[in-house]
Amino acid sequence: MTDRVYPSAKPNTNGTAAVGGNPSFPANKAQLYNASRPACRPQPPRRSRRSCCCACCLWTTLAVILVLLLAAVAGAVLWVLYRPHRPNFTLSSLQISQFNLTSSSQFTSQFNLTIVARNPNKKLKFLYDPIGVSITASGVPAGDGSIPAFVHFTKNTTTLRTIISSTGESVDSTQISILKSDLKNKKSLPLKIQLDTKVRVKIGGFKTKKVRVRVRCDGVNAAVPTGKTPATASTANSKCKVDLRIKIWKWTF
Repeated sequence: MTDRVYPSAKPNTNGTAAVGGNPSFPANKAQLYNASRPACRPQPPRRSRRSCCCACCLWTTLAVILVLLLAAVAGAVLWVLYRPHRPNFTLSSLQISQFNLTSSSQFTSQFNLTIVARNPNKKLKFLYDPIGVSITASGVPAGDGSIPAFVHFTKNTTTLRTIISSTGESVDSTQISILKSDLKNKKSLPLKIQLDTKVRVKIGGFKTKKVRVRVRCDGVNAAVPTGKTPATASTANSKCKVDLRIKIWKWTF
């Protein structure tokens, strides 16, 4: 029997390529670099700070608008249910018992003031703190006083009386000359009356926070009394204006 010869499975090492096969070449630098380079993984998208700020501003704006809408709705409901109105103040009478100007720039005065306060509301009460009262004559401070605290009930009219005085107050010489000039030329002094206080509103069992209130009465003219007889001021053209003074941080409206 003859032996059979089988082809060897080992590659030919004599440097020649096998017949019918692909020639083998050594790996180049690019292949070696790519083989050692780790696989690239996609990174999740990052949210920028600008987008976060925009979203925060948007939500803040929406929250403020929502609060304003709720406040407007609540105010409309209160207006429909209670029909709130401001209190009215009227200058009833003003008498000047004393008004003296001395050459030493001292000023002495005394006024008897009567003011009528009206509450036109049917369901709202006003709780007043002590009221500070001041009078100016031709723009010069002429005296001050106070009115005790009181409760202004619904559909009620209250008469307020007080004495406003100034004893031996030193006044600037310029202000003294203004007063003397008005007394000489006009025979009377233009007076202004100002009331400052804080008030709370009571609706049933609910009380609001205190709000500053200022009442200004203009259009008052009075002559200086002669002797011991008090002089009565003319209040026919007087008008009293009520202003709510709401303070927000450093500003008062």
